Amino acid sequence: MNAEGWYVDPFGTHADRWFSDGTPTKLVRDGTVTSYDAPPSTEYDGTLQPSADAEPTDGADLIRADSPNPTPDYGRAAMEVWDQTAGLI
Repeated sequence: MNAEGWYVDPFGTHADRWFSDGTPTKLVRDGTVTSYDAPPSTEYDGTLQPSADAEPTDGADLIRADSPNPTPDYGRAAMEVWDQTAGLI
């Protein structure tokens, strides 16, 4: 199976890089900050290491496309934004 998800950036430019079907993408993160940075054109060597922050989920937090429209949980969304930005000001 090809790598899918967050892995330690094998290029060493960021903390983690998102891999899709075994291919590094431009989606990167450093701590709680997610941004875009295209991977270098050089190949990476070695075995990919899963990110220490990657938490496997069971998909319960996902919304299916064929589900009826759920009621948005604005309180939860606001708390997640607060948790991600606390201390950045």
